[in-house]
Amino acid sequence: MENADVATAVQQQSLGWRDYIGLCKLKVVALIVFTAVVGMFLATPGMVPLDVLVFGTLGIGMAAASAAAINHLVDQHVDARMARTRDRPLPTGHMNSSSCLWFALSLGGLAMLILVLFVNTLTAVLTFLSLIGYAVVYTMYLKHATPQNIVIGGAAGAAPPVLGWTAVTGQVDPHALLLFLIIFIWTPPHFWALAIHRRAEYAAVEIPMLPVTHGVPFTRLQILLYTVLLLAVSVLPYATHMSGPLYLAGALALGLGFLRHALRLMRSDQAAMPTFGYSIIYLMGIFAFLLVDHYVPVISALLK
Repeated sequence: MENADVATAVQQQSLGWRDYIGLCKLKVVALIVFTAVVGMFLATPGMVPLDVLVFGTLGIGMAAASAAAINHLVDQHVDARMARTRDRPLPTGHMNSSSCLWFALSLGGLAMLILVLFVNTLTAVLTFLSLIGYAVVYTMYLKHATPQNIVIGGAAGAAPPVLGWTAVTGQVDPHALLLFLIIFIWTPPHFWALAIHRRAEYAAVEIPMLPVTHGVPFTRLQILLYTVLLLAVSVLPYATHMSGPLYLAGALALGLGFLRHALRLMRSDQAAMPTFGYSIIYLMGIFAFLLVDHYVPVISALLK
């Protein structure tokens, strides 16, 4: 008993900020925050109020990090058996479950408090629903229940630009839902490319990802079809006069690049990780074009 107590004390003393940061999936959170911030700027013709920009970004980012930490907690035993995740704080034993849980709950609670007090209640409610959607509905149930897990669960990951929009306006706008739709359609080809590369690991831990349950050729076809659909959906901001020709040119160029990767993947599994990598560049690029295009009229007016 004494040895166990000593081991626990040593473990707790060794916990540092890197362990907690490791729970947050910062690369994923950064992409979430970026799309949320773009949603804020697209919601107004001028500048986003500084308090909304700061506290909205902080609250949404902290909620995303909280959901990521819960994902670490729930999936720790699965993570320990996968090469991609076995070095995370919980599988290595460098952090225990209670520390992770308290960190996640504290981060999520503080995020909600910030959004309610300094942004608006609608954004707080929608952010909370997104957190529950990813951390509970997707991680605890869908991920292990159906090969369509990433399609259905993708709704939580597609919410950030809507959250950013509501942070500024206090209401859900149809244009914000277009941003949601782009990410929602983007998520399956993005994640299935990774799943093809990691299919043996997913099969070993009995997670029913599409390449495991339906095979690689079927998954390749689904990636191609979703990519074609994404190319069509990405035109909608221009078609609805939300964005202008600069965005359209960027969206088409990025979409055709994604389609090229999907076609290469149809021929070889070696294209799986390049497709996955490009999908991240695609999403960052298309939201960057949305942002730049939005402010082109403002910049032109200032130069006159």
